[in-house]
Amino acid sequence: MLPDLARQSLAGLRALLVLTAILGVGYPVAVWGVGQALGDRAAGQPVRHDGQVVGSRLLGQQFEGEEWFHSRPSANDYDTLASAPSNLGPSSPDLLDLVAERRATVADAESADPADVPADALTGSGSGLDPHISPAYAELQAARVAAATGLDEQTVRDLVADHTAGRVLGFLGKPGVNVLELNLAVQEKMRS
Repeated sequence: MLPDLARQSLAGLRALLVLTAILGVGYPVAVWGVGQALGDRAAGQPVRHDGQVVGSRLLGQQFEGEEWFHSRPSANDYDTLASAPSNLGPSSPDLLDLVAERRATVADAESADPADVPADALTGSGSGLDPHISPAYAELQAARVAAATGLDEQTVRDLVADHTAGRVLGFLGKPGVNVLELNLAVQEKMRS
């Protein structure tokens, strides 16, 4: 009886050691190696401008000032450690008040009819870190950005069109505009 227990215990110990080596060391090293082979894609896709990292293609950030396109609201002030939505439901009076306040603020800033303010200008994304806005929200901001930068409005609208990405695989999600990349394009256009 005892030899069977010892043999089974030894087999279990060997299985533990082999699986620990494979799953605890081998697999993480393999995933790390693949990540290194992908380059910046595994490092958060940093965006460099003039040799400096200025943001990420994957994480939204706040832009203040009339010369910049503004990101959608964030429930966590773009804090990557607190990535989460506000958890306010669609019938929450707090959310309804916040949306009404944002609608008035955006309509005033963009000299637009409040009814024309797109939904992504009023509500945050699920993560609170979405780097994209809708083409409609970018178009709504184009006149303000053009006036603040001195660029021709059609030039700014062309930049919006150039930086609008379509649906993933042609059918997933919605078209979007990466705000950081668009703002860098505006900055480059101002330099030229």
